[in-house]
Amino acid sequence: MKWSWKLGEVTGIGIYVHATFGILVAWIGMASWASGGTVAAVVGAIAFILALFGCIVLHELGHALAARRYGIRTRDITLLPIGGMARLERMPEEPSQELVVALAGPAVNFAIAIALWVGLSLAGGLRLDAATSALEGPFLQRLMFVNAVIAVFNLLPAFPMDGGRVLRALLARRMSYVAATQTAAHVGQVAAFGLGLLGLLANPFLIFIALFVWIGAAGEASMVQMRSALAGIPVEQAMLSDFETLRADDPLSRAVDITLRGSQKDFPVLSGGQVNGILTQERLLAALARDGPDAPVAGAVRDQVMVVDSHDMLEGALARLEGATASAIPVTHNGVVVGLLTMDNVGELVRIQAAVEKGTHRS
Repeated sequence: MKWSWKLGEVTGIGIYVHATFGILVAWIGMASWASGGTVAAVVGAIAFILALFGCIVLHELGHALAARRYGIRTRDITLLPIGGMARLERMPEEPSQELVVALAGPAVNFAIAIALWVGLSLAGGLRLDAATSALEGPFLQRLMFVNAVIAVFNLLPAFPMDGGRVLRALLARRMSYVAATQTAAHVGQVAAFGLGLLGLLANPFLIFIALFVWIGAAGEASMVQMRSALAGIPVEQAMLSDFETLRADDPLSRAVDITLRGSQKDFPVLSGGQVNGILTQERLLAALARDGPDAPVAGAVRDQVMVVDSHDMLEGALARLEGATASAIPVTHNGVVVGLLTMDNVGELVRIQAAVEKGTHRS
């Protein structure tokens, strides 16, 4: 994700923080100071929000490690002001597996809350008076309370939140995966509407969560529908077969000329007829600014390139395309580049299929 910085790795999974997270920390600090707080109070408020987001990282790691049991890799975890986001390569389509992965995150928060409750009880530091809440009371007790709230909140049936994924997994036992996704998405959007209304009346922060849920539900439902439409279709039916390639010793100006003549943005770079990298538009622009148009393409090439075979199924290739850093993936057959796979072309194929199906039903 752009505007994110890597904090480190846990079990091989990169942990990133988005730039907007700094705005949340600054806002917490200023709010604490404006309410008449001392320097110690400001430090305490910031320490609490950092500890809370540490628990959110553990929540996301719960999802990631549960997914790993089923051979699903997690690309990274990013901290955002509204929480954390673990980018799995894919969600398991087996209902029982999705249920485990979805419940793993809230289970971590429940475990943290229970551990803190037991620890505070044994230490005699547990206060159960009415004044104790997420905003008042001892540090660890507030952390216990908020972890319990996070676990319960995430189990709301607001797809694509954890509770919405649990709902889809349960529905998928009785109906198709696509139908279960559509139903869970509709329920999620109703829940988002309710959260938005509650945000207008009580806490404006809920409006942002409602927008995230609404957009996420619509986007994931659309993606699942697209994957279903692509099942059984080979990559060669959707790939761009009219494309240009570059050699490592070509000047950057050649890539500029091709870009201006057409709509191709990413270029496979060949060496001896084999793909050894890809020149993305982002890297092209950076190299032009740094080295000038006469510099060789080799200095701007991304050498870790993902490729698909023309006989691979589109459903699987689409997952690779979503995780690619370029907007196109080279398509090869017997080691020779035969096309480019882009999201635009996949979308065009889906729209054409929908139009053909509509015409067939009418006739």
